[in-house]
Amino acid sequence: MNKNLVIVFVRNPELGKVKTRLAKTIGNENALKIYTNLLQHTESVINSVSADKVVYYSDIILHSDLWCETKYQKKGQKGTDLGARMQNAFETAFKNSYEKVVIVGSDLFDLKPTHIEDAFTALEKNEVVLGPSLDGGYYLLGMKKMHPNIFKNKEWGTDMVLETTLKDLELQNVKLLEALNDIDTFEDLKTQPKLIKTLKE
Repeated sequence: MNKNLVIVFVRNPELGKVKTRLAKTIGNENALKIYTNLLQHTESVINSVSADKVVYYSDIILHSDLWCETKYQKKGQKGTDLGARMQNAFETAFKNSYEKVVIVGSDLFDLKPTHIEDAFTALEKNEVVLGPSLDGGYYLLGMKKMHPNIFKNKEWGTDMVLETTLKDLELQNVKLLEALNDIDTFEDLKTQPKLIKTLKE
């Protein structure tokens, strides 16, 4: 068993339930198309990383989708908010004897394998690694042991998440990775011409 684990949080790709902020501008069908492309990009990135891998679904676990069951463990997210769901996923990973655990979302067209590999490397000398997103949150979180306070008392989805998380970790060695842009709004999408092009295909 590999001692490193990558956790990927995904939303079930259903019309009207993904990229709702983006959908206000481009419509539900195009928003679903964008999210499907983001999922495919995320899978291709995670697939090339040398680590164990687990996909956590927002609603129901899909058995015949792009996440091949020979490569990915599959689980359902549990918890009342994003913090609780992430905390449960990390606790499960550490109970299963993983030593370095990194979680990423599935909203990043700029995500590359090196971001995840760099996170595992950073955990050799740091307690926590964070990948800041340009909207004030983070796209990646890596830990070697639980820091449960970082999952509590956060207004998830706001521009204060990274700042309040760093405040919780001020006594720890924290490494910050390159900042990337989550694709949540039309403004975000405009920075990704390749992704926009997929809408015309």
